[in-house]
Amino acid sequence: MKLKQPLRLYLVGGAVRDRLLGLFSSDTDWVAVGYTAQDLLARGFKPVGRDFPVFLHPQTRDEVALARTERKTAPGYHGFTFHADSSVTLEQDLQRRDLTINAMAMDDSGHVIDPWGGQQDLQNKILRHVSGAFTEDPVRILRLARFAARWPHFSVAHETMALCSAMVQAGEVDALVPERVWQELSKGLMEPDPARMLEVLRACGALRRLLPEVDRLWGVPQRVEYHPEVDTGVHLLMVLRMAAQMKAPLSVRYACLVHDLGKGTTPQSEWPRHIGHEQRSVLLAREIGRRLRVPTDCKELAEIVAREHGHIHRSLDMSAEAITRLLGRCDAWRRPDRFKEVLQACEADARGRLGFEDKPYVVSDRLCAMVQAVLKAIPVALAARGRQPQIVGEEMGRFIYDARVSTVKGFLGGDLSGQ
Repeated sequence: MKLKQPLRLYLVGGAVRDRLLGLFSSDTDWVAVGYTAQDLLARGFKPVGRDFPVFLHPQTRDEVALARTERKTAPGYHGFTFHADSSVTLEQDLQRRDLTINAMAMDDSGHVIDPWGGQQDLQNKILRHVSGAFTEDPVRILRLARFAARWPHFSVAHETMALCSAMVQAGEVDALVPERVWQELSKGLMEPDPARMLEVLRACGALRRLLPEVDRLWGVPQRVEYHPEVDTGVHLLMVLRMAAQMKAPLSVRYACLVHDLGKGTTPQSEWPRHIGHEQRSVLLAREIGRRLRVPTDCKELAEIVAREHGHIHRSLDMSAEAITRLLGRCDAWRRPDRFKEVLQACEADARGRLGFEDKPYVVSDRLCAMVQAVLKAIPVALAARGRQPQIVGEEMGRFIYDARVSTVKGFLGGDLSGQ
């Protein structure tokens, strides 16, 4: 009986790129060249790809794809047909990929196959498209922006930016489905420099089509005594960079992205003041959340931050009653851990200003301490009632509110430990 020859696979894409950069990669994408789907099935591979010929390796469970070519058939992300059989070469498969640094392969001996100059672009720190096929998939604009956020010291090739601009003008990004936009946006927000993602999207015009509420912040001035950087768009970039520096989670970074949207709708006659922008920001953030189908935790946090960040910044100058109402609106008593994320977004906002980057945000520790003091004080206040008549309904609500105010007042007066 004739034995089967060992299957020859090539490691491709991000895993090769990251190995060359000396980085750990969780990507293990493989391509089988010179085979058909029947060949893989006969070797025990299990099909998993609904849209593409992708299989699970019978031993490693890694995903293995047949080498394929693609052809554009309609606008948008899904408008493709593919061709995969034993005649497709490795070079043809790599040519359909987005960037040269992602269009390399490695064989089992560690030899790099690099027909499109990916190693040179890695060395020169350039993000460059592989071929004109880049224009066929609008998701690639988002991926390019995300990689720019991952490696802010890489530049985008001029010809690649020109292709992105042409794609935007042709209406390609308008065909993107909300789930894919959010997927790439959320990944980009979690990169080391999420602001760079916005800069790239704005430079090619994609930000104006995908997030017009964000794009219109540029060119809008703010009061210089509070914002030495003046421009609201510049402030947004600084806030996002501060959130990344603070290692904030996605919900916080998304809240930072949308916290000031209302300033983009302030009439020019009212510049540089933005009275009432908070409520406008809430409505615009709500619209983005609906349009992109943003997860609930991100949407809820974003609305609280948009509505309350100004009040939180000024909270230490408020009365005990006003602080108690503020903490109630933030649902701090019921969800103290989420309130810490609210404060984290507010800190990024306060420190995301020119000259304020290293200034401590004392509000955060103070409000957290107040919340903890109140949470400890309420059970004590209830127990202290002892054998007094039971209170329910509105009377109970008033009793708890008064106890909270009393605790906050004592905190402000220095009567509680932990101050």
